[in-house]
Amino acid sequence: MKLYDTKRRKIVEIIAQTPGVLKIYACGPTVYRDAHVGNMRTFLLTDLIKRLAQYQGLKVELIQNITDVGHMADDAGLGGVDEGQADTEDRILVQAGKESIDALTIARKYEESFHKDLALLNIQPATQYPRASESIELMIELIAKLIAKNHAYVSQDGSVLFDAKSFPTYGQISGNKLDELKPGYRFVGKEDSNKKFHADWALWKKSSESRTQLTWQTPWGVGYPGWHIECSAMSLKFLGNKIDIHTGGIDLRFPHHEDERAQSNAASETEVVNYWIHGEHLLFEGRKMSKSSGNVLLVSDVVQKNLDPLAIRLSLMEHRYRSQMDLTWNSINASHKTLNRLREKMQIWSNKEGKIDENYLKQFESALDEDLDTNKGLQILRTLEKDESVSDGNKYQTILKFDEILGLNLTAKPENKKEIILTKEIETLLAQREIARNEKNWQKSDEIRDQLAQLGVGVKDSNNGQEVTPL
Repeated sequence: MKLYDTKRRKIVEIIAQTPGVLKIYACGPTVYRDAHVGNMRTFLLTDLIKRLAQYQGLKVELIQNITDVGHMADDAGLGGVDEGQADTEDRILVQAGKESIDALTIARKYEESFHKDLALLNIQPATQYPRASESIELMIELIAKLIAKNHAYVSQDGSVLFDAKSFPTYGQISGNKLDELKPGYRFVGKEDSNKKFHADWALWKKSSESRTQLTWQTPWGVGYPGWHIECSAMSLKFLGNKIDIHTGGIDLRFPHHEDERAQSNAASETEVVNYWIHGEHLLFEGRKMSKSSGNVLLVSDVVQKNLDPLAIRLSLMEHRYRSQMDLTWNSINASHKTLNRLREKMQIWSNKEGKIDENYLKQFESALDEDLDTNKGLQILRTLEKDESVSDGNKYQTILKFDEILGLNLTAKPENKKEIILTKEIETLLAQREIARNEKNWQKSDEIRDQLAQLGVGVKDSNNGQEVTPL
């Protein structure tokens, strides 16, 4: 398997450091709202890597965190003491205030929704989903270790900050250099007397008296964790200091992953993560997906339109993970139809004897091995589908093998929807029935309904008039 490593800035072969086991850490959701389809694209990336690794015979240990505290309301999430943010700007607390529910109830509500969406997209579960709120002791221990190693310090206001200058290789993931990160730079705090350097960030934040939820007692007083330290603490605890792959959206490259790398490496005195793999942004109908612009697509929105949620999965795989893509309703509808077409054929082909076509399988495997080229893999599937020189039984067995990675559930039964062809006779009967209804001639109306039923047409009366459905 070859993937694009953000830190090395090139496609590299993925080699597991522990023979037979691939260790992956995936940045999970901040559970203050439903994850949108842009978020799900990143989670799909992790799923494809996991499926391909399993396909190749590796055991996968996948840890995906649940952020239920410490992620501030701004996208930077630095949470430095100089940012002028009130404690209540923690995303979980903000949503708890809006819904008038306590913070952890909000977190569990959206965490449950997250797992439901993963299942709808056929994304395999992680080995574990550690929660930030249940990993506080891990963070306190890690922060104490960083202080002891002179990588962190307690500021004048009682918060604990990471000393950015103590980590010489800071910036290797994003390309940002500390001496170029001027005060006020995006995601970097302003000058502050509490800091040794303006680019230092908070590991632990002292809380104000007004913050009554999501605070803990520590050697440095009552407070709450910074967002970045959470991932360092949980990844080191559950995967150790030799992690093969770390995944996340491209927006997490800086500062989140840059700061996480600094913390983990400084505490462990080794390069903890071998490969940093990032998924690109997703547009929807030509615009960035954001709540403020009202341009957010949820998995539930697709389900409500009676479309198969796996149409989202198929649409996303039409593009390589590190290419920005524009998802549209047209593409989702097209994918829905494609799924049904393939499933109909797979139902027919399943009755035929066959074996895997090694030529097509090698082409498919090669496409996926080369930086997860799912688009090329789907093209190979379509070519196979139409190839008359390959028997139906062989097509079935080969596509079944493809689906171990694609995860499109192609052996599922297709939709059983018939289209009504409105013949002259049906149109005439519908017109006659409408006249009978207007004249309140219910007996004649019922007689015509029976005639239509014999022609395979059901009729339902609504405020919009007669609605026909196939029987």
